[in-house]
Amino acid sequence: MTTRESAGVLDPFRQFFSMKRDVLVLSLAMFAFSLGFQMTNRFLPDYLVYLGAGGFVVGLFATLGNVIGAVYPYYGGVVSDRVGSRYALTVFGFLSTFGFVIWLAADYIPAIDLGVIVLEPWAWVFVGLLLAQCWKSFGIGGHYAIVKQATEPNRLALGFASTETFRRTAFLIAPLIVAVLVVDELMPGFLWVLVIAIVFAILGTIAQHFLYEAEADTVGSEFEGFGQIVDDLRALPDALRPLLVADALVRFANGMVYAFFILVITQVMEIGLTLSLPVFGTVDLSPAAFFGILLSVEMFVALLTMAPAAKIAEYTGLKPVVGLGFFVYAVFPIVLIFAPENAWVLIALFAFSGLRFAGLPAHKALIVGPAERGAGGRVTGSYYFVRGAIVIPSGALGGFLWEFVTPETSFVLASIIGMIGVAYFVIFGQEFEAYQ
Repeated sequence: MTTRESAGVLDPFRQFFSMKRDVLVLSLAMFAFSLGFQMTNRFLPDYLVYLGAGGFVVGLFATLGNVIGAVYPYYGGVVSDRVGSRYALTVFGFLSTFGFVIWLAADYIPAIDLGVIVLEPWAWVFVGLLLAQCWKSFGIGGHYAIVKQATEPNRLALGFASTETFRRTAFLIAPLIVAVLVVDELMPGFLWVLVIAIVFAILGTIAQHFLYEAEADTVGSEFEGFGQIVDDLRALPDALRPLLVADALVRFANGMVYAFFILVITQVMEIGLTLSLPVFGTVDLSPAAFFGILLSVEMFVALLTMAPAAKIAEYTGLKPVVGLGFFVYAVFPIVLIFAPENAWVLIALFAFSGLRFAGLPAHKALIVGPAERGAGGRVTGSYYFVRGAIVIPSGALGGFLWEFVTPETSFVLASIIGMIGVAYFVIFGQEFEAYQ
């Protein structure tokens, strides 16, 4: 019988440094790219508005991200099968770096009149997204498969908490960097944010290329591309089907409003934060900088709760912990859009939002747990492909409602759809037998 040690906040970091070299290098690269993504992606909707885009365009941008999230993992798997993990990682890393460069260049490219249409500067942000997300296309299935192969079945949630906690430490640091650089207003500080993201992406790409031991890695063989998708979908374990339905509903709801969280703070409420610091005196944070603080508060709560929640799941089962995360996802939009314009209330709300990450390790364990040994990558790829395909139109729907109806309508509808997903999971969701 496995001894159940206490789960401290630092335990995931101790486990991280005991990983094999290839997994360690991959995780360090995840940290570097996560820092770049989190410094940029959550602030890009405000950048789009600065470049002249409207709410519907922001929604389309979110939808393009959903398309990439659904399609890229399979193409990434095909490439890794053909050229090997090391070279695939290197290629994807440089493509992502170039995506950050295009985002930076968008502010310097004037509108281009093509006769039929005018190519606005914000269009280059779409182009950049196609490249910036390349590195992430490789990591999803590989991450799941590696953790499943290296972890006992009844410790899966804690295993995911180890890698997830380290990766999301970057999510805590990144918004604070942005807050410092955009303390007065979004521009021109956000351009320096993009420069830093480029530097981290270059460092991450070079490090993984020279340190990664490709001969010891089996991630590249986990995916077989779109030719296997029908068989993989049919082979999904029965226990995953109700989870997939509920997850798709919750994520569709989140996809409707996720890109607009920053616009609620910077465009609707236009609320900042005044701090009295011992050395610097009184500091007035711009709405964009305040949003960075909110994101860090959210991630701080996530980091504090992920490992303990994974440990609790060993006693309560995975389902209650996953259900809590779904519930927070569902109710947050309606709570945020009708929140009073008070900085401390918003800080409390984003701290509450951090609890949705508490269920993430248990959620991942519930996805990959029922898979056969050695099939974790295919199961994960199939699961995320279906979920991603369903979620694709959510951003466009949310953007349409935001611009042509009201922001409140979009956020209320999102919470309604999310709660339907929560109810479905409560009624039909199944527990992973190793946790029963």
